[in-house]
Amino acid sequence: MQRISCFLFLAALLSFTACKSHDKKILLYASGNIQTDNSHTNITVADGTTHHEQELDFPGSEPVTLNIQSPQGKFSLNAAEDGLYIANLKNDTVIGSFQHVGSDNGGARMSQDAAKQKLDSLQKLLLGQNVSDANRNYFILPGKIAKITTELRAKVFGPYTTIPGAFDAGSVPEIYKFYSIKEVREIVGNLAKMTGAQSAPADEEKKKDEKKK
Repeated sequence: MQRISCFLFLAALLSFTACKSHDKKILLYASGNIQTDNSHTNITVADGTTHHEQELDFPGSEPVTLNIQSPQGKFSLNAAEDGLYIANLKNDTVIGSFQHVGSDNGGARMSQDAAKQKLDSLQKLLLGQNVSDANRNYFILPGKIAKITTELRAKVFGPYTTIPGAFDAGSVPEIYKFYSIKEVREIVGNLAKMTGAQSAPADEEKKKDEKKK
């Protein structure tokens, strides 16, 4: 009887392991229309100034290589591990972070202390400071890809999309909010006016970015 129980346990364990999927989800952010072939690995991005998004799902454990043709030229991006990725095909940096609540407070009133805390956090993100997987914040340069989480069911709100105040944070395991760098500069400027603080870090970052161009 004991041997039968052990056999059933091992069979169930092997069945679970065999059924466990290895998948990748890649969110594409671009400033123009996005087109993909049937394999979803050959991608063409049109020139434009309007934010576009597209979600690609890749079942299996094999690494994925995206071949990009964009106004900035041809390049490839690789996703080796299972998980959720963001591929920044825009010509501007994309930044974002894990959200602890179901709203990014983008249009809501907040206290002076909360405003100062958010201002400090965004100013650091603009400069690429304190960015790490451990902190769950991200500074994704143009033409780069970043793994955000292993949780494929995570909800990601992209640039120019606010998190609804009524959004049920308990309906998803994780929430992330991403911005274009232009958006963050505007938010930092508004928060600086609200708090009476200096927005020098944002201005410094803007000058550096302009020098690179």
